[in-house]
This record gives sequence, structure tokens and C-alpha cells, in this order.
Amino acid sequence: MMKQTVRVDADRHRERDGGATWSLLVLGAGSAGAQELGASSAVLERDGQPVLLIDCGPGTLEHYRRCYGALPPAVFITHAHMDHVAGLEGLFYASWFDATQRGKVKLFVHANLVPILQTRVADYPNALAEGGANFWEGFRLVALSRGFWLDDWWFDVFATRHHAAGTSFGVALRGCFAWTGDTRPIPEVLTGFADGHTLIAHDCGLVGNPSHTGVADLEREYPDDWRARLLLYHYGSVVDAEAMRARGFSVALPGGRYPLHVPLPVRAEAG
Repeated sequence: MMKQTVRVDADRHRERDGGATWSLLVLGAGSAGAQELGASSAVLERDGQPVLLIDCGPGTLEHYRRCYGALPPAVFITHAHMDHVAGLEGLFYASWFDATQRGKVKLFVHANLVPILQTRVADYPNALAEGGANFWEGFRLVALSRGFWLDDWWFDVFATRHHAAGTSFGVALRGCFAWTGDTRPIPEVLTGFADGHTLIAHDCGLVGNPSHTGVADLEREYPDDWRARLLLYHYGSVVDAEAMRARGFSVALPGGRYPLHVPLPVRAEAG
């Protein structure tokens, strides 16, 4: 009975959403040492229009602007390693010197990360040589914990396992997609956010380490029936990607666009 109820609600929600088409454009799929594959980042799209940019590492903003010809309306930051945030300075300049964009780009950041980002990218003396500009004034900073609202959709935010606890986070839109950010395997977390239709974009290299997932980790810690829902990124080379595909996994291509299911109805307890 519960499954039938969910199915009916989802159908009604698709009608409410006007039959919109959702997709995930992977801008970059490489690890920190594989910048030729692009810094790991992606854009959630609705009917081909950008909704949310995930991470802004080196080269990400330039790639985004080539695709869409504008600045992102909203950005979610998974964690503060430079291969995920080095592009924020360029985004500050682009928004600050455009009077129509200054303070308009929504920057969704877990509250734990705000002081870290302050130290790493915002605290350098004089954001502009002439002075008179505070780094955060270039954005509309939205600090969060459990998640955030964007365009009347509720996005869940969850902790991942990457270096120190409480410093790395993923994001999910229920029934649609989950993006783990950098992480070790987290099946116990993803079970709460990903149903059978959810695309799970997951950190994975050919060989894991204490901060990142490897193929053997996925095979050991995730159920076999999850494999069709996983899309792997943050790998070290084209050769590594081919080796992971040979083991039966889908591996994201830089510039690849992946279809998504329409999100499920917003939870009553969201927000």
C-alpha cells in the first residue's frame, strides 16, 4: 500500500511540474591530481536550464560560463579543499563587477564550513586592491545544516566521510539525484536519501585510500542492486575509468549529461 501511495504522489508531482525534464551535467570528473579531466563538479538542470552548481574548483566557472553564458544562480559547496573551491575567487570578481549580479548568486554552505572558507578564501586582506569590498558581499550566503530550499524544492544535505568529521557534505534531491562529494562509502547515509529511481553520483577511484572510495570498497559495502544507480566520478585517469567500466560500473564523462527522474514531492517535515 505504501508503494502505491508514493507512486500516485509522484505522478501528481510530475503533473504539477509541467512534465519537466531533469538532468545532471557533469562539468568535471577528475580527482585533485587529474585536472585534465576537470575539477569534480556538476550542474543540476531542469529543462536544460541550470538550477544548482555543485562545487567551484579550478576551471569550473569558466566551463560553466561556456555552457550557459552566465553566472550560476546558485552554488552548493561540498567541502573546502581547493580543488572544490578555488574558483570562488573568480566567481566573486565576476559577480562583484556586474551590477546586476552583485550579491545575487546564492552560495549554499554548511555552517561547519563557513569558518573554514573564511580562512581559506575570504580572509585575504582586501578582496579588491582598491579596498571597499567584503568577500561575502559578492554572494548571497545561505548557511545551512540539514538542507535548504531552492525554487520551492527541498534539498537534503548529509555528512560524508572525508578527512576530518563534520567538514564534508553531500546533497540530494529525493527521487532525483544524490551527489556525495568526496567520501568513503556511506551506504547507511545514502539509504535515507536515495530510492530506487535516484541517480547516485559517487566519489570513486580505481583504488581507495583513507579519504576516498575505491572500486573494491563499492563492491564490498554497497548492495549489488545499487550498481545500476551509481555514477562514478573523482577518478585519476581515463585508464582508471575504463578499468572501472570493465568491472560493471557507470563512470561519468567530463561534459556528460545524465537523465534524472522527476523529484518526489517535498517532505512535509522539510525545512
